[in-house]
Amino acid sequence: MPRFAANLTLLFTEVPMLDRPDWARRTGFDGVEVLFPYDHPVAEWEKALAGLPLALINAPPGDWASGDRGFAARPGYETAFRDSFLRAADYATRLGAPRIHVMAGVAKGPQAEGTYVENLTWALAQAPDLGICIEPLNPEDMPGYFLNDYDQAARILDDIGNPRIGLQFDLWHAARLHGDPGAVWRDHACRTAHVQIAGFPSRNEPGGGGFSLPALCDAVDGMEGVWIAAEYRPARGTAQGLTWLQALKSRGMPIGG
Repeated sequence: MPRFAANLTLLFTEVPMLDRPDWARRTGFDGVEVLFPYDHPVAEWEKALAGLPLALINAPPGDWASGDRGFAARPGYETAFRDSFLRAADYATRLGAPRIHVMAGVAKGPQAEGTYVENLTWALAQAPDLGICIEPLNPEDMPGYFLNDYDQAARILDDIGNPRIGLQFDLWHAARLHGDPGAVWRDHACRTAHVQIAGFPSRNEPGGGGFSLPALCDAVDGMEGVWIAAEYRPARGTAQGLTWLQALKSRGMPIGG
């Protein structure tokens, strides 16, 4: 059985952030992920998690309100990238998160790709005990985002050639980018280090869209260290919408397909 993580940024928003790990635990999740944990000190997170595994965090993206979406592929922002990554590595190490999602940022062109590869290679050297994820994001939600294609991501991973960096396979973004997330999964499962799921096209509770979540679970079950994270916007209250989680854990009913 794969392990399921609740994305605390999108789920359990009915309660304050530091109450959400307990809600995740009590509703059947095996762990959690959080996009940007930096509004709270590590000590507060340690108390809130109370031993619940933290699967993944994002590196600080910069000033989100001003349009920053990370720095890794932005020429001239190497210092900002390094500061961001080192802060993330400190949180991840102290909280036991095995992986960091490093956002590429808004950029384009060959120079951006060269900067991206150099920055990711630097980050791997700085944090030898951590894994790194990169994730293609669709341009409707992230206009101008550098990493916007799974084949592009695969080429970059192959160029870096380090087993500690892999794909963050997001079912919803894959569907928005390429139409058939099943084909994306078949082509790139071998490079995947972390999985995120949501319903398509609504990005509500997982299921539908012609994608078999039980088959995904069976595949991930054989992949060491890979979590399946619920990153969606609940259509109703979070707890009321978790029948999909119960079904996948019990395999008692079909979800998706």
